[in-house]
Amino acid sequence: MLAPLEGYSDGVLRTLCHRHGADLTFTEMAHVESFLRGNRQALEKITIHDSTPVQIQLLTGKEEHLEAFLAGFEPFPGFEGFNLNLSCPSPEVIRRGKGAAMIKRATKTGRLVSIIHGHGYRASLKMRLGTNAYEKSQKVYLNSLRGVDADLYVVHAKTASQESAEGDDYSVFPECIEAARGIPVIANGGIDSAEKVRLLRDMGVGGVMIGRAALSNPAIFDVLRNELGFNVPAKAIQGVDELKEEYDSIRAQLVGSERYWGAFMGIIGKRTGTIYY
Repeated sequence: MLAPLEGYSDGVLRTLCHRHGADLTFTEMAHVESFLRGNRQALEKITIHDSTPVQIQLLTGKEEHLEAFLAGFEPFPGFEGFNLNLSCPSPEVIRRGKGAAMIKRATKTGRLVSIIHGHGYRASLKMRLGTNAYEKSQKVYLNSLRGVDADLYVVHAKTASQESAEGDDYSVFPECIEAARGIPVIANGGIDSAEKVRLLRDMGVGGVMIGRAALSNPAIFDVLRNELGFNVPAKAIQGVDELKEEYDSIRAQLVGSERYWGAFMGIIGKRTGTIYY
């Protein structure tokens, strides 16, 4: 899966990564309240121009706002449901009780998932291990896995207070899988090699979500599939110049924005920095 990447994962990048092996993609994080206000920039995040499989990632903490948004929502080709953001590490977002702050609010998260299901849509969670080391030590993240009946859980194996350069704690996945009661758990965080995928697969995860590594190489999904024995056609595994050309072609078809184009061209083939997702 391609992770939701603020400022990067527009429809053009999502389609490029899907063409190169990403089974499912996610929109950038968007505030439900921004949709209700008719905010143009927020609405652009969920303007879909093709049928690439995608879930819309929502940031919200109020049931009435989510209900109001869903009442006017119209599904589209490629729509695979909604993803609730329980992972954004932005201090301002956390201060408002959203993003990673929602990890402590499993009951409320469960109500939000029930609202989405009530409208007939799939619902997934993207979560961290808490806002800080203390919450991780108390294993508050297990409450959402045990008590929220989502269709899918994506677990980013870090706390919100950890820096991007700090290592991810994959040791949490066996207990996460047990707590999830048979619902698939997707591993997220620093996944950039077949060795890591094999390690996580042996733990029992249902899949992996890739973020920063896909910005550097959008064909990483094909690369990993090939290394894991899926016999990906050689022509699918392209170099940086070919991927740039393909991105430009997709951008012309989907009328992608220059802002996203500039961000992508500045990072493809390079080591990535801090990105909120």
